[in-house]
Amino acid sequence: MKTLSIDVRHAEPADALAIAETHRAAWSHAYSGIIPFRTLRVMMERRNVKWWQRAIRGSTSILVLDVGGTIAGYATLGLNRAPALPQEGEVYELYLRPEYQGIGLGKRLFGEARRLLASLGCRGVVVWTLEENDRALQFYRLTGGRDVAEGSETFDGKMLKKVAFVWQ
Repeated sequence: MKTLSIDVRHAEPADALAIAETHRAAWSHAYSGIIPFRTLRVMMERRNVKWWQRAIRGSTSILVLDVGGTIAGYATLGLNRAPALPQEGEVYELYLRPEYQGIGLGKRLFGEARRLLASLGCRGVVVWTLEENDRALQFYRLTGGRDVAEGSETFDGKMLKKVAFVWQ
């Protein structure tokens, strides 16, 4: 009988290609039909292997969800960028490959991201998501997030609302 290992760990430079592939698959799945196609394509292409290599060596914390040697998801996190919100930590991104969604792995990755922020002394966590991203809205509500603020981002002339969820 073979045991499948599931680990959440800090990203390493050797993970850059797998994270880039995970990013592309997750963003295509999450944002097709929401963010204009041309803009989405450019955003995904910008996050190539070299971009992720620099990010891993940078100051932002990056966690990966490793399922049996496959990078199934990632999270980027650090200090809250919205001074109007009192939460000190922020999960900037949390994405899973589509085939790994819906089975509790996102909850595990998110829990580890929150634990890491707490261990760094951050009180409270904020996450922003696009209002049209129904899967993300449902995920953050089910993990106990309270939506407390709204904002907007413009992509190729299309204004999209975003929602801030917080955890204390």
